[in-house]
Amino acid sequence: MARLRALAGSGVVHVIFAFVAMGGWAVFANRAYPMPRPLFAGVVQGTLSAVLTLCLKSIIDALSRRFSGSTSLWVPPLIACLATTGILVTVHALSGTPEILQTIAVPLIVSTTYAATYNYSIFRRGDNLGQG
Repeated sequence: MARLRALAGSGVVHVIFAFVAMGGWAVFANRAYPMPRPLFAGVVQGTLSAVLTLCLKSIIDALSRRFSGSTSLWVPPLIACLATTGILVTVHALSGTPEILQTIAVPLIVSTTYAATYNYSIFRRGDNLGQG
């Protein structure tokens, strides 16, 4: 059980899982196109998800300290969602992903849900000592 907890808490495991799960989703979302387009979309999305997974917690931590009161509850995840959307759309457009909206839908929902949930946990603990 301790080994399972250690794996679940491992940043490396989270990054690998994000790469495989969201990259796999991108391959599926682009399956109607000839290879290697779906595979390339998968590698692009997997890489983006891995990098965003590494950065999202730190971004929410930093943003939550910049706001106070009720704005600290909704502004940090909104900023994270908008930034993530911009990054995903831009990189997929530049890389030629055929089905951009379908490709980014699941990763965006997952990352926004994580950002909102994690930010809520900070808000509930009162760790948001924002300047307001």
